[in-house]
Amino acid sequence: MHSLLSRPSAAELCMLDVGEDIAKNVTNRTVPTGATAQIRSPAGPGLHPTLMTVRVRFAPSPTGALHLGGLRTALYNYLTARRLGGTFTLRIEDTDQTRLVSGSVEDIVDGLKWAGIDFDHGPGVGGPHKPYVQSERLDLYRQYARKLIDSGSAYRCFCKPEVLAATRDRLFKLRSNATYDRTCLHLSDEEVARRVRAGDQHVVRLNDTSIPRQEQPTKDLVFGTLQDGHGSLPTDPILLKSDSFPTYHLASVVDDHEMQITHVIRGEEWLQSLPLHVDLYAALGLKAPQFAHLPLLLNPDGSKMSKRKGDVKVSDYIKKGWEPEAVTNWLALAGWGVNLTSDSSKGLDPLLAVGALSRQQMIEMFDLSSLTHRRSILDPGKLESLNKHHLQRKITSRCEDQDFGTLLKRAERILGDAYPTSSYLESEYVVQVIKALAPRISSLHDLHDPALSAYFFQEPDLTCAAARKLKTTVDVSVYTRVIKAVTQNVRAAAVEASWTTEDFRGLVKVIQDSDLEGLTTKDVMNTLRHALTGSKVGPSVAEIMTILGPVRCLERLDVAVSFSNP
Repeated sequence: MHSLLSRPSAAELCMLDVGEDIAKNVTNRTVPTGATAQIRSPAGPGLHPTLMTVRVRFAPSPTGALHLGGLRTALYNYLTARRLGGTFTLRIEDTDQTRLVSGSVEDIVDGLKWAGIDFDHGPGVGGPHKPYVQSERLDLYRQYARKLIDSGSAYRCFCKPEVLAATRDRLFKLRSNATYDRTCLHLSDEEVARRVRAGDQHVVRLNDTSIPRQEQPTKDLVFGTLQDGHGSLPTDPILLKSDSFPTYHLASVVDDHEMQITHVIRGEEWLQSLPLHVDLYAALGLKAPQFAHLPLLLNPDGSKMSKRKGDVKVSDYIKKGWEPEAVTNWLALAGWGVNLTSDSSKGLDPLLAVGALSRQQMIEMFDLSSLTHRRSILDPGKLESLNKHHLQRKITSRCEDQDFGTLLKRAERILGDAYPTSSYLESEYVVQVIKALAPRISSLHDLHDPALSAYFFQEPDLTCAAARKLKTTVDVSVYTRVIKAVTQNVRAAAVEASWTTEDFRGLVKVIQDSDLEGLTTKDVMNTLRHALTGSKVGPSVAEIMTILGPVRCLERLDVAVSFSNP
């Protein structure tokens, strides 16, 4: 298992092309967030070593809401950058203008902000390679397309859509694997120039025949050595569309180079395009970054996650009140083969045993080499468990004031919506309530449950079905005897300036030993729980009495004493 303060792993050092002698000099700590770690990598004979800064990016397309798969990709990029002291860039890839959805960029940025994933460079932040929206970088892509044309690695294609469709159909009938017959590759320079001057619509295609095949197979940091996938590519893929916008392939390669991205961490769905991207780097004479493709996330039934099936949008999890720390923890563990053990003797957080990791723990422990190439099932039950742990950690420790303050505001909104006429919604009171309910809730939205929280904010309804059922557990004579004895003692003790939970526990014990001799604890507690709450669920009676205070307790006991069996 990783130490919580550990040096980059051997795999990470290899990933960064760092030699063994350099590895020995890596300090036994992670680089502070925001700092830039430049790792010296060995160069070839006669060359001086170069300094390499780890740079990663999250590059979503604004074609809809941010989904769980996208958030996990962003998270893994963020953790890599923070662990290795690199930079994390957000880039908006909006070159497919036909699929843009209004508000998507804002949804993506808001989702990342909610999840606590801050980016160093990107829209609204700036950076050395701005702009970070691809539709604002069109001239750059055209320059690279022109470079490819001039070198013979690309050409202009004037074929109309109907001609291309007929060509594909003809090639298919001939049982050819080709998808285009390269008609325009053979046009003369004069013909191409004439048609361009005439304004004929055209695209720019990669000239497959000009790209030498790699001698060594492509390697992926997650999937390992890959088989040659050129057979699945279309013939001479389009790089620049007729509207002068680049395809994803050209734009991503150009931007990753221009932004000096060292590691491309993205979804498994882009594996099939990797041969094309490697070819583009070769055609442009550029060094390719290292690639890590992340396996798909699956539904509990093993099916592929779909926008049409279940909750996949991050906004769904925000609306349902899940803690951002729990959602990111849940996603981080999906495909990350981290070894978690609990060993209190070594000072490790016992919550590690259940996988409940703080953000700092995730940063210090994350290792790309630990990612599995198998697809991962997202278990909703695991999220609920993690959410409960993170929620309790926030409520009970209160060590991070900002986090607790945000949580308190959310709790106040939820309770305010549930009990709009209540006179007991002050922050101090709400803090007492959520601390008492913490062990019994998995999400802040559980505060909506009337059986769990209503009696703290409004008078209990002792005539409801749940209250009537609870009262049947105590004989009527016992019920009356307990109420009168507790009322008498609470009234006598109500002159105290403040009461604690221990004060109430001591009072109940004294009453039980003297005035209620012969009665069981169950008789006493069920009576008081009914009289004070009308609900069988909730914190201990002593905690409830502490929060309500002696005055409100007496008011409820006075009501209950006259209450008869149904």
